[in-house]
Amino acid sequence: MNDARSLKALLDRCDAAEAEFLSLVEEAGSSSLVQEVERKFLGKGGVVSMLSREITELDAEGKREFGRRIGSLRKLIEGLAGERQRALRQLETERSEIEEKIDLSEFLFRLNTPRLGSLHLVTQAREELEDIFLGMGYVVAEGPEVETEWHNFEALNIPKFHPARDGQDSFFIDAPEGKDGALLLRTHTSPMQIRLMQTQELPIYAVIPGKVFRRDTPDARHTPNFHQIEGLVVDKGITMAHLSATISTFTKAYFGSNFESRLRPAYFPFTEPSAEFEITCAICLGSGCRTCSSTGWIELGGCGMVHPNVFHSVGVDPEIYSGFAFGFGIDRLVQMKHAIEDMRVFLENDVRFLSQFKGVQ
Repeated sequence: MNDARSLKALLDRCDAAEAEFLSLVEEAGSSSLVQEVERKFLGKGGVVSMLSREITELDAEGKREFGRRIGSLRKLIEGLAGERQRALRQLETERSEIEEKIDLSEFLFRLNTPRLGSLHLVTQAREELEDIFLGMGYVVAEGPEVETEWHNFEALNIPKFHPARDGQDSFFIDAPEGKDGALLLRTHTSPMQIRLMQTQELPIYAVIPGKVFRRDTPDARHTPNFHQIEGLVVDKGITMAHLSATISTFTKAYFGSNFESRLRPAYFPFTEPSAEFEITCAICLGSGCRTCSSTGWIELGGCGMVHPNVFHSVGVDPEIYSGFAFGFGIDRLVQMKHAIEDMRVFLENDVRFLSQFKGVQ
């Protein structure tokens, strides 16, 4: 099947899934049934997830169009399911108040009833970020949290004498070394750039979310275990302008049009030229505070054009292909979007804090 026919078939399946969802959610007579319908379409292994996996069958243009369709379908399902659940819960509450006598004993029972949990705020942000990039035509990829020195450092043009490779900065694992060097907990999601270019045909438009680990001293902006989302684009004719436009689109989609962002020249071994991506501090709105070290700006991650040495590591000809990469801290994105002063609160499991963000997007 050619790409055009394959894209049409996938779009037709999206239309069919949308029609089926609209029918089921309309027939659902209770909020719990609506929740089951939503889980059928958006849950792990659900209809939308299975459709998303087939994006790899398409060419670059097809991936962009199909990604936009999947993103719009997901938002439609989330929006309508949420509205339907709220409406049914209101009806159920009104019916319960009429049919049941509310007295002190029932009030005490409700106080002792366990409350339903929800996704952690960082997990919610990760899913929202995935949706944003799927809508931009990217695919979502995941990689191992335990990496080799070659994938984590050498293939990314990080030499043996670099301080990041010292035991005081990285978590090395006490295990026999293989042909690719020692094992360690990955210090960034960038090793998946190497794995993608080794295993997938070009062009590549992908984002890689996941946990990373560094020997950082916990403070308002750092924890030893945090989350990143990595982006990689490799194609013919890619320039710094494409990177700038991508970051601008992402910033507006996630933070809103009122937030300012900027790129500052920087150095990273695996990109050249390189830049840091910063936004206005949401805590002080640019006036300076403890969280932003009184600068008015928060650095969220790094980006740049893929270094030719990285291409050489995986056998890609930099005279034919070019690309860009970016990596942002998801925890720090959440910190800025919701004006949270100290990142350590994410790990404290304080229900009073976490319960404020049920269903927040």
